[in-house]
Amino acid sequence: MAKSWSPDSWRGFPIKQQPQWPDEAELDRALKQIHSYPPLVFAGEARSLQAGLGQVAAGNAFLLQAGDCAESFEEFSADNIREKLRVILQMAIVLTYSMGVPVMKVGRLAGQFAKPRSADFEKIGDEEIPSFRGHIVNAAGATAAARVPSPERLVQAYHQSAATLNLVRAFTKGGFAALDRVHAWNQEFVASSPAGERYEQLANEIDRALRFMRATGMDTESNSNLSTVDIFTSHEALLLSYEEALTRKDSTTGGWYDCSAHMLWIGERTRELDGAHVEFLRGVGNPIGCKVGPTASAEEVLELCEAINPARIPGRLTLISRMGAGKVEDGLRPLLRAVRDAGHPVVWACDPMHGNTFTSAGGRKTRDFESIISEIEGFVRAHRAENTWPGGIHVELTGDDVTECVGGGDELRDADLDTRYETVCDPRLNGRQSIELAFRTADLIRNGDA
Repeated sequence: MAKSWSPDSWRGFPIKQQPQWPDEAELDRALKQIHSYPPLVFAGEARSLQAGLGQVAAGNAFLLQAGDCAESFEEFSADNIREKLRVILQMAIVLTYSMGVPVMKVGRLAGQFAKPRSADFEKIGDEEIPSFRGHIVNAAGATAAARVPSPERLVQAYHQSAATLNLVRAFTKGGFAALDRVHAWNQEFVASSPAGERYEQLANEIDRALRFMRATGMDTESNSNLSTVDIFTSHEALLLSYEEALTRKDSTTGGWYDCSAHMLWIGERTRELDGAHVEFLRGVGNPIGCKVGPTASAEEVLELCEAINPARIPGRLTLISRMGAGKVEDGLRPLLRAVRDAGHPVVWACDPMHGNTFTSAGGRKTRDFESIISEIEGFVRAHRAENTWPGGIHVELTGDDVTECVGGGDELRDADLDTRYETVCDPRLNGRQSIELAFRTADLIRNGDA
């Protein structure tokens, strides 16, 4: 690892999961264009998130990181963003009210476009074509022409991220997220489920609490804590040339920040200590996440902690375990013990999605809701055993009434998957399943049972 860091020092390191751009001059033009645009987020916002994550690391708050597997150019609309936001707000209300701690809300949105792939090519019929790497790189169509990487998509991703951020800020500060609207968030298709009914009971309790506060003379209308929320953005920092183009020096502190999102994370496939992704993200001031799979050793994890957060700043590093329901408890405990004993103030979050993917009898990539819950159970048990704080969950979801994950309150089966299977990449929880997951998670952490 280089001693000195600069926004382009990653270019001297081995790199994985990058597209083969056909025209370097065209790529250079697109990156220069993005570099000339305003930052999408600001350094002060990233520091605010890091302070909140510091509270999570100390066991005084909880992290909810949630949103799309991969954002789509084609499914981009105000309704789509609002419904995704609504589900995140509902889950946060459930977690906050049930657990009694603040919830840091971080969306997988406004930049979650690029997807790592297990192979550079896939076979369609008799033809081998490049893999789909997310709309920021190429199109999902099953033809060689659709899969040619286009640098113009980088520019489109910037503009869509900016528009998404504008809308999120408008919703979270303009009344949509006010606490007295908790009933209004419960859409018909969610309210009809057992989790939706339980949510309505919780909303009634919140209403009673607000009426009590007003009756005692408190002005609930102008209290910003009751009328607005902070939602931060995050995505996997996969395309480092794009991330570099949005990296800016903060005029307040003189530090460098990747202004494409408040929080960036390193994926399981790109977390090599001598790789370009660790090199780039160690030098930016944003909070950083790192996925940790079942093959990670305690030694590797400690080296990642030292590389990314040598100053041991609380909230700087979030370790996101994604091990699979059957492996998480035994696999995580040695890592928890090593990090705790070394004194690293990390946030531990559970990604219960990526280790529990399988192909259904009908050929659809899916996840079983009970396996997702089972991984969270194992995550919580491991933390209890090591006397550490199970600090958060990292889930893929949508506000739409999709049928992509089996199980849950509706007992979706393999045969139901074709009804509304709409994901660009991996299967997501729908609104009902997401709210049920929030209740089950809160019950686990608070009571020790699901």
